[in-house]
Amino acid sequence: MYIDHATELQDLARGAAFLGSGGGGDPYYSLLLAEAALARRGRFELIPLSEVADDALLAPCGWIGAPTVSVEKLPNGGEAVTGLRRLEEIMGKRIDAVLPIEIGGGNGLAPFIAAAELGIPVVDCDGMGRAFPESQMAIFNIRGLSACPSVLTAADGSLSVIETGDNLTHERIARALAVSLGGIAHMVEYPLSGAEAKAHAVPGSVSAAIAVGRAIREARGAGGDPFDALAQALEATGLYPHCLSLFDGKIVDLERETRGGFSVGKVTIDGFGGGGRMEIEFQNENLVAESDGKILAMVPDIITVMDRDTADTITTEKLKYGQRVKVIAAASPAILRDPHALSFVGPRAFGMEFDFAAVETLNLTEKA
Repeated sequence: MYIDHATELQDLARGAAFLGSGGGGDPYYSLLLAEAALARRGRFELIPLSEVADDALLAPCGWIGAPTVSVEKLPNGGEAVTGLRRLEEIMGKRIDAVLPIEIGGGNGLAPFIAAAELGIPVVDCDGMGRAFPESQMAIFNIRGLSACPSVLTAADGSLSVIETGDNLTHERIARALAVSLGGIAHMVEYPLSGAEAKAHAVPGSVSAAIAVGRAIREARGAGGDPFDALAQALEATGLYPHCLSLFDGKIVDLERETRGGFSVGKVTIDGFGGGGRMEIEFQNENLVAESDGKILAMVPDIITVMDRDTADTITTEKLKYGQRVKVIAAASPAILRDPHALSFVGPRAFGMEFDFAAVETLNLTEKA
């Protein structure tokens, strides 16, 4: 499959924004860089995971840091290539393809920019099936692979190679480096073989994001309901089998701060027509949605705040008082819901004192 039109990149950005559960970074700047790369270098090649050679060297990549910083601190455009070239030196082998460490937000587009410069394809898969705030929450760590060697690069030209004995230490070092470099940096991590990617990556997530974005765009263009189109497209992917509309209202309060390399806080939404109140807690990504004392969705299921008129995703750093929104939830990929994975990405991994319950069992509302 080739991506040779800016419209397809825009579909990817729109779909990845939704799958980010509020995080992964607003895709605006990544989209601009990808569109420029498309115009300069020509089409992108997106290959199915099944077609990757077992001995291929694959490099997941993306940005680490607080999304609030990414709105104001622009990349220089060369961070990814610099990091990938250094990884090649370390590994003593050319990188055959790249993939997003997470399909959510701007990180869903990050590998395309590097792929254009290196002349290599992007693999249709990712390491999370959505976005998570911490590096050790990747499926590769859950399945026992090492994040190292990893390479962290920043807009000022700084480059750091990280080698650690465990992936939680790797996350802490990388986070501290990102904070010291202005709050955000690019990271190449979890280098893996084609065989390892086939065994552990989330397949088809990039094309799923494109399909979701396309469905929203086409529904809007035809005067249809983009939320219905979103739900149908998600379920058709097979990765995200349930989509529910949780709430419809206006943002009436917002608490948000940048702390420890994360954007953390809570947004409060009042329902229209006396529809109660919803509160959503976030750490880069939306983690739990509660309405009138009842939890309606929780991590790792996807919780996304969207403009109620356009169905554009509003990432956590773009939330504002007075926005009229719908809150949409989707079931996460099954790979994230098994008990072992939940110990890394479920509510208790974020300090919450309750166990995971699936969004489709928590709600009796109609589909989006």
